[in-house]
Order: sequence, then structure tokens, then C-alpha cells
Amino acid sequence: MSEIPEANYSKKWDDDSRSTPPLVGDEREILTAFLDWHRETFALKCSGLPKDRLSDKGAPPSGLSLHGILRHLGSVERWWFRIQFAGEDVPLLYYSDDDPDQDFEDLDGDVEEAFAVWRTECERSREIVAAARSLDETGVHRATGQPISLRRILVGMIAEYARHNGHADLLRERIDGATGH
Repeated sequence: MSEIPEANYSKKWDDDSRSTPPLVGDEREILTAFLDWHRETFALKCSGLPKDRLSDKGAPPSGLSLHGILRHLGSVERWWFRIQFAGEDVPLLYYSDDDPDQDFEDLDGDVEEAFAVWRTECERSREIVAAARSLDETGVHRATGQPISLRRILVGMIAEYARHNGHADLLRERIDGATGH
């Protein structure tokens, strides 16, 4: 993933460096390529803005910001891959029962740190997926106690990123007019 450059990005993202998902491949290859494409898309939508602009809540009455979405995506990477699928005993990120929306609302902390956390969680997620023998392997869906397959988690994460990339596109356009894929 690219670092956050300080200079303004072109208004059309002419230098799109995302990896194009393959047109053919097995199920794991296609799903992981699309998830990585969405991860890269989110990083691209955040690139080139001054760090302080990533916390702008630019579409009232919504409280969404690129910084908040970044924190949320780091949280969901950890929740789905590490906690629910791999069963790792790690703390939740940016969440407590008393403040369940702190990922979006509590934007204290360094944006660079939030990007580092997100990148670390994405890398750990990739390791977990690579280590799985099959997309049919299951973890435990915490809300129901039922098994949940890695396949279902990958599809759910693609949907999660697609939804938030749409939000990010609107936020970015509101901040500096940049639009893109």
C-alpha cells in the first residue's frame, strides 16, 4: 500500500497503480484479488490529501470521514479474519461496549498510525487466508455461535470495502473534487 503523499493528487487519479484482478483463476485467487483491489482502491482515495483533511466530515449530516472509515476498516479486518475466523485472542480495535462507534467518531490519534494499523491488519488477514487449506474452512460467527466459512468472510469483506469505497469517493470529491474508480 502506498504512503500518504503530502502533495495534492490529480483530480482524476491518472496514475492509478492498482493491480487489476485476473479475468480467470480459481475461486481463492479471484476473491483475494478483488479484496486486495478494494483495499488498494481505498488507499488511493485517501492518497495525496494533507493528513488533517482525512478527518474532515464532509457530507453532513453524516459523521463519516476518510480517517474514520480507515479506522473502521482496520477494525473489521481484525474482527472477521483474526477473531472470528482464526480464533485469535486479540483486543477489538476502536470499539467498546460503552462507545461502539469510536472508530468513526473518535478521531484522536495520528492518521499515519491508523494507516499503519490498517496495513498490519490487512497483512495479517492475507496470512490467515493463505494458510487456510480451503475456503470451506470455518471459524465461529460470534453473533450466532454458528460456523462461518472463509468464503463467506471474503465475500462479506469485498462488500464491506465496496460500500465504504463509495463513501470514500463521495468524501474525497467533497474535499478536493477528485473522483475516480
